[in-house]
Amino acid sequence: MRRWLLVLLLVVTSAAWQGVHAGEAKPLAADEVIEKRLVAISSELRCLVCQNESLAGSHAELANDLRREIRTLIRDGKNDAEIMDFMVSRYGDFVRYRPPLKGTTLLLWFGPALLFVCGLGALLLYLRRRNLVIRDTPLTVEEQRRADDLLQQQEPRQGQS
Repeated sequence: MRRWLLVLLLVVTSAAWQGVHAGEAKPLAADEVIEKRLVAISSELRCLVCQNESLAGSHAELANDLRREIRTLIRDGKNDAEIMDFMVSRYGDFVRYRPPLKGTTLLLWFGPALLFVCGLGALLLYLRRRNLVIRDTPLTVEEQRRADDLLQQQEPRQGQS
């Protein structure tokens, strides 16, 4: 029991000690203007590893490399459009969260709507065909006679219960 209390005391003390000596996170670059531009540019770019996360928020190794590349381009005096053009020329329009509207990206822009319309059309067609099959059609004379016979056979059973 004493051993567990000693271990607990050491853990609490070390956590408190680290909290006292913890400082603010240091910026990744010495210049805050570069970091703000980096965040603005990388938030418009898709992480090529994660694909559903921005380059700014990704922790993948490739994302770190691309952010480092963007920092270098910023230091070299490139503007945001030139940096975006560099990334698109290297990785294609897929790297952008909002790719430009052109012939090669039409499917990216209108594909989801097209799939929705096709799915809705297929659902309506299915429901229409199903209603045609379920439609009330009168029984033929032979079918009515068989139904009456079946119902008359079951009436005594129900009365006995």
